[in-house]
Amino acid sequence: MPNYVPKISTSPPLAIEQEVEELEALLDEVLPFKMLDHNVLIATWNIRAFGGLTEKWEAKEQDSPKRDLHSLLCIAKIISRFDIIAVQEIKGNLKAFRHMLKVLGPHWSFILTDVSGGNDGNDERLGFLFDSRKVKLSGLACELVVPNEKGERIQEGAFARQFARTPYAVGFKVEDKTFVLVTLHVIYGKRATDRTGELEGIAQWLKRWAMNLNSFDQSLIVLGDFNIDRRGDPRYQAFVSTGLRVPQDLTEVGRTVYDHRTRYYTQIAWFHDQKNIPQLSIKYLRGGVFNFGPHVLKNRKLTPQQLSWRISDHLPLWAEFSTKC
Repeated sequence: MPNYVPKISTSPPLAIEQEVEELEALLDEVLPFKMLDHNVLIATWNIRAFGGLTEKWEAKEQDSPKRDLHSLLCIAKIISRFDIIAVQEIKGNLKAFRHMLKVLGPHWSFILTDVSGGNDGNDERLGFLFDSRKVKLSGLACELVVPNEKGERIQEGAFARQFARTPYAVGFKVEDKTFVLVTLHVIYGKRATDRTGELEGIAQWLKRWAMNLNSFDQSLIVLGDFNIDRRGDPRYQAFVSTGLRVPQDLTEVGRTVYDHRTRYYTQIAWFHDQKNIPQLSIKYLRGGVFNFGPHVLKNRKLTPQQLSWRISDHLPLWAEFSTKC
């Protein structure tokens, strides 16, 4: 008789089932509820190396990858609490992603980029998942690329100026409100200064593009992993140099599982009171992070580093918007 291989759709062991129930109860307490005709919950989450999957409820020391069915079930339960979530570090291998969709159910849809090539691209995709009972695509999907300013032909070495992982923009519609979300994962580089130029280029591109969106009356929100170390450093200044603003209540929240010091890796931001740029079509209410660290895989006594390979090193950052404005 062949060895039994558990599936994500089968019932987990009792201890895991109880932990997941506790996680869901906690999510009820700390996150706003999704309410039709009232709000939209938008999140961003860099899920570390979100690719392969070990089809066991608990991966053993010799198993690779360490992400198992228990871990994936926790990830899916967290994602299900949002209306739209931008996900970074989706890998070329979509096994874990496809299994997660089975947990989320048939009313969840997604849109992904192809994998980024080259060493800096790290075999990564950018993507959005959204609850199609409430959220629709408005028709726009594109990658933001550096224009060939000379225009006549592609010069030798021109692609060296492109973003390592090109930002991905998708238009969404909730009720009668339309908006564009732009997600990105800024190159980390060997030195912090390696990120500054890319952040400046992204900020400049976004402002020019947001001004062009004025003719479509589409507002713009940018979210993702910007790899900014701290508020006020040169990377942060490059990010906000063209008028992007981070909500005040998101300025002091931790963003990683390693500690509670404020690292600015993950961001949600938009242009506010900028000439020729549309104001948001939805009204910001509040935001935060969900610190899953103490509440998942509790019986395994994992270090933050070990947890990062099973869930992530990043915490999901979220924002609640009103559609009544």
